[in-house]
This record gives sequence, structure tokens and C-alpha cells, in this order.
Amino acid sequence: MTLAGTGIIVVSGQIIWWRENRPGRHDMTSVLCIGEAMVEIALAPDRPDTAGLGFAGDTLNTAIYLKRTAPGLRVAYGTKLGRDGLSDRMIAMIEAEGLDTALIRRSETRVPGLYAINTDGNGERSFTYWRENSAARRLMEPPGLEESDLSGFDLVYLSAISLAILPPAGRARLMGWLRHYRDAGGRVAFDSNYRPALWSDQGTAQETVTDAWRLTDIGLPSLEDELALFGDPDEAALLERLRRYGLGEGVLKRGARGPLPLNGSPPLAIKPATGVVDSTAAGDSFNAGYLAAKLDGMDETESMQAGHGLALRVIGHRGAILPREER
Repeated sequence: MTLAGTGIIVVSGQIIWWRENRPGRHDMTSVLCIGEAMVEIALAPDRPDTAGLGFAGDTLNTAIYLKRTAPGLRVAYGTKLGRDGLSDRMIAMIEAEGLDTALIRRSETRVPGLYAINTDGNGERSFTYWRENSAARRLMEPPGLEESDLSGFDLVYLSAISLAILPPAGRARLMGWLRHYRDAGGRVAFDSNYRPALWSDQGTAQETVTDAWRLTDIGLPSLEDELALFGDPDEAALLERLRRYGLGEGVLKRGARGPLPLNGSPPLAIKPATGVVDSTAAGDSFNAGYLAAKLDGMDETESMQAGHGLALRVIGHRGAILPREER
């Protein structure tokens, strides 16, 4: 739970994160998250004819949890949706979460992507996607994002999915904008969520993600995705490759083994998770808790604790987004 007005998050009776005016606190007050917002169908495991309807997407999940965790932070979401009823409902939900929706563009001919979650008895999930006509795939085409839209933010957050859904020309345009944005003093956070079905081939994915890592200030890779994409022989080789890209800030997410800082600090000691219902958005919520604490001037251990504590709550709930009354 979050104690209203204090910024304190309590998990199993323990305070895992707090906000206060502390020396060294970062001056970042605005974050733009870019990606694809989708319609989520959560299939009930015990009733094949029953499903829950929601709205989610990897970077949208992070944006929502980031705003919930750090209410004073300006968090905007950049995507493209349609003119249909589901798009209207999705924007209403995003606004209700306190996110800035000024950079959500609308398509006259396309609709949101859709996915269904099927969860097994251990909380592990599998997905079925319908996103061929997703409006977000045309985010970089008029009416879409403009390079000037990035300049009003201290941090831009995106993932490999944000890049994978774009056609090659749009992907190259966004990467060019990020270079200019960083040259002007902006910072980039990146999560290399690897979904093979979204890429034309593995080589293109490797090249694109490598370029993205070289533009990244705060890295949020996961061990499973990086090994699957790049085929590193072991964790040590993976970390060395990331360091060659210039990554020295962020964490490697390792599932049940806990996060490992990219700066060489000790890993976070964690207890095995219990009561796992659905692992959807575990990494997305970790990213939000970690970034919120990081932007508030917390050290690596405190930031990892914040991310891990939030992820533990999320995986005890079915679907990507906790009900607002449980946040």
C-alpha cells in the first residue's frame, strides 16, 4: 500500500521506499514514456468462457506505476490510438491515472492492438497478440510525434518493443531524435524487452538494440531477454558487452535471483517470491519503482528495493495493472 501524502510504500509490513527532501536529490521532474498501449484480455484459468478486459502495454505499465509511486513527477505517455470506443476508454483510463496525454495521437483508420493473457498454475503467462492494425505502428507518421515533443522532458523511457513495432524508417527517425535529445542534455532509460515475433529477423533486432544501448543512460535489461537476443555464453559475458556500450547505470533484472547493478555494486539480496498469481508486468513495475527512487536521489540498493517491492505486489495480482484502490 502507499500511505497517502507521504510517498511511503509498505510491503508485508516493511517500508521499502520513501520520499523526502534529501541532499543529492535529482532535479528531474518530467518523464516521457513512449510505446504501444494495448487492449488486454485476461483469460480466467478456471473458467474458459470468462475473461477480464483492461488496458496495458510494457511502457504504459511502467508509466502508470511510475506516476503512482511518484505522484509529484510529471509523467507523459506518447503513443497513437484510434478514434474508436476502446481508444476513448483507454485514454480516459490513462488520464484517470494522472498521466499527461497531450502526446497521444489519434489515427482515423487504425485501432489499438490487442492481446490475451493465459496464465498457468505457477503464475507464468503466455500471450496471443492481434496488433497488425495497431495505430501505434504509425506513431512516427503524421499526425504523430515530433522531435520537439521530446525536448520538454528530463528523461525519455522506451523499450525494444517501442522500436520493434515501428517500420524501419520510423525506427530510424526515433533513434535520430534520441541522439539529438541526449546531445541537448536529455537522458534516456531503456528496457530491451525482446519479442522475436515483432522483428523481421534476429540480426535486425540485435543491431537496433545495440544502437539503443549506446544511446542509453539508465539501462534496465533482463537476463532472459539479453541471452535470447545476443546468445552470450554467460552472465559475465553479457555484463561485459553492456559495459562496452558505455552502460554504467541501471540494473540487470535476473528474476528470482534478484537485480544486479550495472556499476559493479553487490546484487540485492532477496527472498524467494511467494503467492505468485501472474508474472505479467513484473519487469515493467520493477522499472517504475527503480526509476522513481533513482530520480528522487536514492542510492542503488534503495532503488532496487523500491523496484523489487513494487514488482512483488504486482505479481500477486492477475493482469498488468493493480486496481487503483490497491495501489
